[in-house]
Amino acid sequence: MATKRVLIIDDEETIQTVVQFGIRMAVGWDVFTASSGPKGIQTAQTEQPDVILLDVMMPDMDGIATFKALQSHPETEHIPVIFLTAKAQTSEKRQFNDLGVSGVITKPFNSLDLPEQIARILHWQLQT
Repeated sequence: MATKRVLIIDDEETIQTVVQFGIRMAVGWDVFTASSGPKGIQTAQTEQPDVILLDVMMPDMDGIATFKALQSHPETEHIPVIFLTAKAQTSEKRQFNDLGVSGVITKPFNSLDLPEQIARILHWQLQT
């Protein structure tokens, strides 16, 4: 199986680093990072990742606005998006699902478990 390509869009550098390190350690996937919505959209268009992990709470352009922008571009509308959020109330999860995101992973999370969570949400087979 080809290496998966993951884009994390999060304004917190520590989250970017932890996710990048955890995913590389656990399964060796390529991880790209972006610290804002506009930068994430640009990176998604150029890198064409297999999945985007998107923080909901970001300054300027939040995750929902970023998701809607990704959905409006033909180059990125097909890329599955998983929200990373500390806000995981049932009503918010319902709102995210209504938007059409592929899934929600709540913070805090164990970065070494992320590939398994991503694979479960997207029905990928993990090579062990």
